[in-house]
Amino acid sequence: MASKKILLVDDMPSGSRYLVDRLQAQGYLTELASSGPAALEAIQRAAPDLVLLDVVMPGMSGYEVCREIRRNPATEALPVIMVTALDPAEERVRGLEAGADEFLSAPVHWPELLARVRSLLRVKELLDTVRTQARQLEELNRTLEAKVREQVQQIECLNRLRRFLSPQVAELVVSMGSDCLESHRRDIAVVCCDLRNFTAFAERAEPEETINVLRQYHRVIGGLVTQYDGTLDHFSGDGVVVFFNDPIPCERPARQATGLAVLMQRQVGELIVDWRHSGHDLGFGVGVAAGFATVGLVGYEGRHEYAATGSTVCLAARFCERARDGQVLLGERVRIELGSDQAVKYLGDLSYKGFATPVPTYMLQARS
Repeated sequence: MASKKILLVDDMPSGSRYLVDRLQAQGYLTELASSGPAALEAIQRAAPDLVLLDVVMPGMSGYEVCREIRRNPATEALPVIMVTALDPAEERVRGLEAGADEFLSAPVHWPELLARVRSLLRVKELLDTVRTQARQLEELNRTLEAKVREQVQQIECLNRLRRFLSPQVAELVVSMGSDCLESHRRDIAVVCCDLRNFTAFAERAEPEETINVLRQYHRVIGGLVTQYDGTLDHFSGDGVVVFFNDPIPCERPARQATGLAVLMQRQVGELIVDWRHSGHDLGFGVGVAAGFATVGLVGYEGRHEYAATGSTVCLAARFCERARDGQVLLGERVRIELGSDQAVKYLGDLSYKGFATPVPTYMLQARS
């Protein structure tokens, strides 16, 4: 209650001194206004919590002041107690019609006035709380609507980007902007894989059979790439290129890539068994290499890929070409990172197209 302010309006302020002293003794702040216009100015300036308003004043009566208070949206709920020495029965009706909350007869009975003041201030406090909560709720709704619109836009953008970018890259673009796709150098691990004898198979098979084989193959490969958080560089027919450590950081990309290669061989191997039962002589080979590459967005308007280029990608592709059905061939860098966790067999320093010197080549061996 100590912070509540009461405005007393009386053309004879000396007559209100008694009430001022009693109200201040109760802990209320008080202010006096000696006319209707002065009262309206004080309300605008000081924003009192309650107005104690005399009815009979020269120039502008208490009724007129009360009506002006109610016309203003900012003060329409301000508690007003009107006081008059005139006939209370007649004046009470006029006061209530003008918008007064309470009507007291002069001389004012102090205990009754104090009780009315406390009651109206409690009501005002509750009303202020409700209005504050309503404003907060309105602001929350606006904020929520803005967030929903933003999320819908992000989802729409993400769905568009996923048409030509891997899920990881698409999400990165939505959260960070397209600048993250600018070309940069990164230490990555690359997995290249394709089907053995696919060209010969496609020449002999009906188009429907070829598409069916590719759909089964891509479904398995795509699921594993997503499971291992790999970045899909591209797929072309039966050829697929995946890399690790960009844009999603990977602590040990070569191990992640090798783990993906092992599961690829296992699950595509199960498909191969079914294909061979259908008369399709197909196999599957994988190459894994690690090293630095240039990574960034390539393509043209309307069609882009987030791709890695450089000797590391070329070496993984050469390992894939050399791998026989069921084999995973590795480079020296991958073997070193695997350490003793995975058995490998040294195949020798082999020559590859595009590489001036022979390259140490290893074959991943299945655990017994």
